[in-house]
Amino acid sequence: MKLDGYRVLDLSLFLPGPHFTMMMADHGAEVISLEPPTGEPVREIGLKQNGQSVWFRNVFRGKKSINLNLKSNAGKQAFYKLCETVDVVVEAFRPGVVERLGIDFETIKKINPKIVYCSISAYGQTGPKRLNPAHDLSIQADSGALQINQGQDGKPAPPAMPVADMAGSLMAFSGVLMALLRCQQTGQGDYLDISMQDSLVAWYANVMGPPFAENRSPEPKDERSWGGAAMYNIYQTSDGEHLTLGGSEVKFAKNLLTALGREDLIALCSQPPGVAQLPVKTFFQATFATKTLSQWSEFLADIDVCWSPVRSLNDAVRDEHLAQRDMLLTDEQGNLHLGVPVKFKQEPAQPNFTLPAFSQDTQSLLIELGYSDTDIATMRSENAFI
Repeated sequence: MKLDGYRVLDLSLFLPGPHFTMMMADHGAEVISLEPPTGEPVREIGLKQNGQSVWFRNVFRGKKSINLNLKSNAGKQAFYKLCETVDVVVEAFRPGVVERLGIDFETIKKINPKIVYCSISAYGQTGPKRLNPAHDLSIQADSGALQINQGQDGKPAPPAMPVADMAGSLMAFSGVLMALLRCQQTGQGDYLDISMQDSLVAWYANVMGPPFAENRSPEPKDERSWGGAAMYNIYQTSDGEHLTLGGSEVKFAKNLLTALGREDLIALCSQPPGVAQLPVKTFFQATFATKTLSQWSEFLADIDVCWSPVRSLNDAVRDEHLAQRDMLLTDEQGNLHLGVPVKFKQEPAQPNFTLPAFSQDTQSLLIELGYSDTDIATMRSENAFI
């Protein structure tokens, strides 16, 4: 696989770091998770299937688990020895913590000059908010994402997807791969400062027209992608279900409105979103409310228009298309897993569905690092690991 031979030491918890290091594991990297004494919290968060947290299963598969007390001298020395053998270190502490622990990039690069060291935090390692505690919701709120994702009542709504977490995960994944590629050429590692807020804001390319061009915040009901365009909107059907029109190009408007006998409205779809397109939105609202979703599905099947039913998550993940794309996988115990989105023709990913018990690999890795049974017993007695 593409990442065979790379070794990753992951100190992060929850979602951004564990998700991206799992993607590395899916593609062949050896990923070692250094868990705190209480274990990775997501081992116990959320619903379980066959005794396993579904969340944990979908960020931790194929990894090893160790525990080292980094506040003890023996635990820290073992950490240093382990860093000599790895290519990547990932951490997600609040800025300043790794320096206090003595496990920061400047320290580790003296041990291993080729190390790629990735720090993931809410606001980054610099700036006035660097020490602010925050998870996904606070970052979305502070970054303007909640303002542009309003509910029908015009008030910000809690997001279902942790997009700041996932943006941070993907930026970290991309950055680490770039640093590893460069290290092959120069023999030098690098330090990555990944801010979840930076990662989220970098996704704003298509929404920055009003702030940049007119120095104002977007008004969602009047913007093309958030409800201002008739052909990019959500409509309710007669049975209480919903469908979306998801392509605002005029050619799609022409195809649909012609099929509905309202060619007179086509020209309005080329007008700016908002008030100018309101007559088309009003027509669609009244029209789609006259038939069931099933009836509209049959009607729209032969029309060249971007549309989709609003499906439940449970139905969507069991769709035949996703099944054929291997995005829903089942292990030997019958547990369900999300698949791998990066699909190579050569050396495709081979997810390892094994989940490690807490700290199960600590002793074997210490032996690999040259510790004797006596050394390990002494370390255990000194609370260097659990």
